[in-house]
Amino acid sequence: MVKWGVIGAGGIARRRTIPEGIAKANNAKLVAVMDIDKKIVKEIADEYKVKAYTKEEELLNDENVQAVYIATPVNLHCRQTMAAANKGKHILCEKSMAMTVEECEKMIEVCRKANVKLGLGYMMRFHTIHTRIKDMVQQGLLGRIVMARAQLSCWYPEIEGAWRQKKEFGGGGSLIDMGTHCIDLLEFIMDDKVAEVSCFTGNLIQKYEVEDTAVVMIRFKNGAQGVVDNCFSIPDNSSKNMLEIYGTKGSILCKGTIGQGDEGEAISYIEEGKQYDADQQREPVASGKIIKTEPVNTYKAEVEHFSDCIINDTEPSISGEDGIWSQKVGLACYKSARTEKVIKL
Repeated sequence: MVKWGVIGAGGIARRRTIPEGIAKANNAKLVAVMDIDKKIVKEIADEYKVKAYTKEEELLNDENVQAVYIATPVNLHCRQTMAAANKGKHILCEKSMAMTVEECEKMIEVCRKANVKLGLGYMMRFHTIHTRIKDMVQQGLLGRIVMARAQLSCWYPEIEGAWRQKKEFGGGGSLIDMGTHCIDLLEFIMDDKVAEVSCFTGNLIQKYEVEDTAVVMIRFKNGAQGVVDNCFSIPDNSSKNMLEIYGTKGSILCKGTIGQGDEGEAISYIEEGKQYDADQQREPVASGKIIKTEPVNTYKAEVEHFSDCIINDTEPSISGEDGIWSQKVGLACYKSARTEKVIKL
């Protein structure tokens, strides 16, 4: 049983990772929480009957804490990760990993020297529909993948004190916050890396300084192409958060699997052996096969996996190297938007 502490216990930690992940994981136990908001951290500590701290060094000095989950603004990740590593704590850090590639490199090096695990919070990889799709792609059921799309959008209006709306705290807006999840997911499913990107960003609706709209066009190393679109300006129920994978033998279309839950639906359309039809006739309603899986809470799966890595001294499947790569891709996207050029990685 791995004993966990949380740095930045408000926000996503309070809404999702603590109640759904750490509190319910079979091999984890919450023992301490930290947040600069005294009222919030006391409420959380009282609810879970754990220690409450308002300074990160207090939590890191707690010898009972073996692993820390860092869910603070991105500009704090590097310093807090290095501080945790120097205290011998294993670290599960929320994405984005840091503000710069250099910060990511420092985090990896300090964790390596301290001999502690470093994992990144790309929990959508644990969605059972996504893992099933990855298996289908690897088995060749869709043939050669030629095109993929991932969408994650929501309505995120101006909110006083919201750090994600300040570039100095998060590094960007809808692209860095949601787009990196989508790109990572496509790379995971296709088992391939981004080779080059062309990106457009803008502020169409919201008035804060980071982008509320982003579209990335991708060429993967295997030649397949992709599109990732993310907006902070679409009502939540109007964005169906689509995942689409197209190959020479068929396609898989998902709705609602991209996000923070374990829900969603997916349909596969396999057409192996189909020949060219000069009349281009199609069935009025194409028949597909529903992809059924046993839902697993992605936060619980994420925490259990990282805890298992600590217990058995194995490497996390989502490592610091994955985090630094995601950082490079995200920065390349912003460079493309800024220069209006295709950027190669």
